Amino acid sequence: MRRLGLWLGLVVFLAIGALVVTAVAAKVVIDNQQAQARGVSLMSCDASVGPTQPGQGDRGKVDASKLDDEQRGIVALIISIGKQRTLAPRAWQVAIQAGMTESGLHNLTYGDADSQGIFQMRPSMGWGSVAEVTNPTYAVNKFYDVLLAVRGWENKRPGDAAQAVERSGFPDRYHKWEPMAATLVESVGQVVDVVACGTGMGALLPPSQAAAKAISFALGEQGKPYVWGATGPNSYDCSGLMLRAYESAGIILPRTSREQYHAGAMLPVREAQPGDLLFLSTDPSDPTAIHHVMMYLGNDKVVEAQQTGVPVHTRAFSFGERQLVPQAVRPGV
Repeated sequence: MRRLGLWLGLVVFLAIGALVVTAVAAKVVIDNQQAQARGVSLMSCDASVGPTQPGQGDRGKVDASKLDDEQRGIVALIISIGKQRTLAPRAWQVAIQAGMTESGLHNLTYGDADSQGIFQMRPSMGWGSVAEVTNPTYAVNKFYDVLLAVRGWENKRPGDAAQAVERSGFPDRYHKWEPMAATLVESVGQVVDVVACGTGMGALLPPSQAAAKAISFALGEQGKPYVWGATGPNSYDCSGLMLRAYESAGIILPRTSREQYHAGAMLPVREAQPGDLLFLSTDPSDPTAIHHVMMYLGNDKVVEAQQTGVPVHTRAFSFGERQLVPQAVRPGV
């Protein structure tokens, strides 16, 4: 009888354990669905960008603007396949840098020895047949297959990871396209602020195309100096940066931070989404005392033109920050 009781107890314990596991799994699914409904991407935001000199923060944006239709189509394909395979943005960036270095992001039918295609893969070295390596979908998938087999690729500088796949005689050349690739990951892949990523946290997607364009513009101005009263293109103050960022998205904001506080829909600051404006005031309860405006990027980060001597930059942000006004503003709404 005692043995029977032990068996019954074990059965009940296992049954309860199964129910707990099922409940946890269900919650994870629900959390993912709810996050997606709010416009949140749970994909790791871990692309990275190489160093640029002060005042050259728009280099990636400039390089990206020079791409032709075929190049842009290949970038879109690289990112699309990366998303389908649930690969982190760093993988997309590695592939973009490799493709730009090897072929200029063109599907070439020629190259050194028997190298062909976007990544100049060689049929004689086992990359696939000529027909396969010149098929963009095959080539991108093959590149990702080999990249994933590289031990520790995700912890390497993107150009070094590209070299580990390509094994070029000129290993440093992949680094040239870091800023451009990071810009494309942001704009085409809709990943916010790849420069500050690397922590494995999820990336928040902007609530609208206008917000995405404004974010892209503001991030592209990083490194430019703060000058009080400046509205670009060579320097900015805090509200001048917000003015031009949203102007690039077709939304006209007033000139000053105090006026911008009234230039959109208000919402509780802790509900802010990427692209929303956040304000600092010497008296957070008094909008007439506002003295600074910045743009929220998600994941506790902002982009701003802060003060004299500090160029446009991104930084860590806390909703417990002193002087934070309790309302955020969503321009254009």
